[in-house]
Amino acid sequence: MYRILTDQDLEELLPFKNAIDVVEKAICAKAEGKLLAPPRFSVGPKDGSLVFTAGSEMKYFHTIGFRVYDRFPSGSPDRTQLVVVFDNRTGAFKGLVIGKHIGAIRTAAINAVAVKHMARTNVKYLGILGTGFQARFHAQAIAAVRHFEAARVYSPTKSHREAFAKEMSLKVGIPFEAEESAREVVRQSDVLLCATTSHDPVFHADWLKAGVHINTIGPKYRNKHELPLEAAQRSQVIATDSLEQASSYDKPYFLSDRSEWERIVELGNIVLGIAKGRGSDEDITLFCSVGLSGTEVVIANEALRLAAE
Repeated sequence: MYRILTDQDLEELLPFKNAIDVVEKAICAKAEGKLLAPPRFSVGPKDGSLVFTAGSEMKYFHTIGFRVYDRFPSGSPDRTQLVVVFDNRTGAFKGLVIGKHIGAIRTAAINAVAVKHMARTNVKYLGILGTGFQARFHAQAIAAVRHFEAARVYSPTKSHREAFAKEMSLKVGIPFEAEESAREVVRQSDVLLCATTSHDPVFHADWLKAGVHINTIGPKYRNKHELPLEAAQRSQVIATDSLEQASSYDKPYFLSDRSEWERIVELGNIVLGIAKGRGSDEDITLFCSVGLSGTEVVIANEALRLAAE
């Protein structure tokens, strides 16, 4: 018997701690050669496409499956995502998850693992640039792996950042304050999340304080990137969740053909202790999220397990 879960089911069933835990194990499995995670691919006409990510985890969960979402320009209310889960030992169909939340949950969980293993332990302030759909999930996930005294947020529209701060203060349980400029957010941040859709850098690298950890989840193409290149240059450690995915985009990656590319390590090697997440509390560290395939499958599998219980 199989189940079909929705966004509402995920809200009721799946704590961020569970999502982060299973993603951390999948990241370790990738580093150990126990997660098959090929780069995503798309199919469709020139005015739109379906994008597929697929993976098979062979150590902890024994799952295989895929996620599919669309890149059509229409505003159809029927657009959604599907994650389909099978048992990779028997081929048995276990169930599927329908909705927009699971993609955001898996991205937030990956970034929370990066914060857990790369940020200082003695952090005080979380900074967030961007107050959209992804930022909401990331604020909750990051707060699940580090305790912050407060958070600072900025986006260009005052009403958006103020509404975000009010909502997240209630959900996360720490004060979120809407700032008047990106500079005010960046200069105070011990952990900085860039969650924008900007094709141009959203802050100046000289605003960064010593010891900050940065996560970038927005655009990262050579001529379209939310992060200033100087921030990567100043980072003592640069990591990503999948070098294979970063090198397989249809557009050149923003750090490709630069010296910084040679310094990038995979997050799984940091989690396993093969590589260091930081050298000291004064280091600036950077995580560039690209979306490790298969992580959405293990999250869907966990949600289906909880539903069965």
